[in-house]
Amino acid sequence: MPFRRQLFVPAKRDYIKGKSRPRVDCILCSILANDPAVTSLLIWQDDLFAVSANLYPYNAGHLLLFPKRHILDPREFEPCEEAAFFPLLKRCLDILEHLYQPLGFNIGFNIGDASGASVPHLHQHLVPRYHKELGFVDVITGSKIIIEDPQVTMTRIKEAFART
Repeated sequence: MPFRRQLFVPAKRDYIKGKSRPRVDCILCSILANDPAVTSLLIWQDDLFAVSANLYPYNAGHLLLFPKRHILDPREFEPCEEAAFFPLLKRCLDILEHLYQPLGFNIGFNIGDASGASVPHLHQHLVPRYHKELGFVDVITGSKIIIEDPQVTMTRIKEAFART
């Protein structure tokens, strides 16, 4: 079935092809190092983990949770990282639920090139999901989605982290 309308995000295409990607070894490590070559949407960090808004979000509130230690697979977590990860995930879910009132979430890691991983540093996506939002059926039927600017997402969630 052909698409009636195509959604085009020009900056994402160049990013995927590597044309607009910063020339750094690791974008997430560069964010943590305050490297001016990368756009930082850092929301929160402690000794083990960081939370950032996604520069190319699928939906409003799309977050990335990642270990500060450069690893590629959750099986590499140290016991202290394992113990800290789920409380942070729960905190992020609570904040997103309070601010955005999604009807659900997609949560996951993309591990390896075949999975679509475009950043070689382990990170978990938290994608709030909403009624009648863009999905495969919506694209096929010609729907359109308008998402929140990632800078706005970062500011809103950073303020919520400061309150919790």
